[in-house]
Amino acid sequence: MKSNRSDDGAPAADAESSALPRELADAIARVAPRLGSLAAGLRFFETIGSTNDVALDWAAAQPPDRADGLVVIAEEQTAGRGRRGRAWFSPPGSGLYVSIVLAPARAHAADGNRARRAMSLLTLAVGVGLAEGVAAATGLQTSLKWPNDVYVSGRKLAGILAEAAAPSVVVGFGLNVGAAAFPPELADRATSLETELGRSVDRFVVLAEALASIAARCADLDAGRFDAILDAWRRRAYRAVGARVACGSIAGVTVGIDDDGALLVKTGERIERIVSGEVTWLP
Repeated sequence: MKSNRSDDGAPAADAESSALPRELADAIARVAPRLGSLAAGLRFFETIGSTNDVALDWAAAQPPDRADGLVVIAEEQTAGRGRRGRAWFSPPGSGLYVSIVLAPARAHAADGNRARRAMSLLTLAVGVGLAEGVAAATGLQTSLKWPNDVYVSGRKLAGILAEAAAPSVVVGFGLNVGAAAFPPELADRATSLETELGRSVDRFVVLAEALASIAARCADLDAGRFDAILDAWRRRAYRAVGARVACGSIAGVTVGIDDDGALLVKTGERIERIVSGEVTWLP
């Protein structure tokens, strides 16, 4: 990847960032007391290749305590991506395209086991926060599909991508707000907030509530309230128990997730633990 940094160590793309739209600034201000250190830095772009790339570059260029909490927002991505390098369709004005720099292990630096658990539960925590933010802003209840998707009516509403930027992690999410946020050929597999609600939605209110809810779940990670995250994820689980799945050479029936967020799959008399990989949900 070509570096976006300028000679002084700051991301060159930062010079192209724009002032926050007034409506977004107002929405963020309303939830500011709930954000904590999250969104201490906000960068907004009309058009950008990938919010994750800008956030990764920023995290690599800055001391960790300065990078953490940075939020990168784009109206449009020209090279948005999901897991395994898949393209994420990111047309202007139709979705939310956001990346956050986080350091879940820092609060547990003195305890290696707790630091490891905080890292392993980060994607689940962000998923829970995103689902809770959508519900707070719109009333729409969603489900979480392991490991990193938000679903409603059996179709994908949002996806989450976590990428390492040691000692931090960049977590990006794309959320479909309007029907134009996904190509017509994905209509049977994807959906949007406005499609499900049958009305228009204020994207910036959804974003502000999502950031506030994600901040609350990151606070759970920092405080070691791991069970709170696991319980919240399990309550929203999409086919997390009793579903047939395949992952590589493993095929079986799900029996839930363990305390580190790994998917548990029963194959014959054994329980296999899946921590990553391409999971196919079978009929």
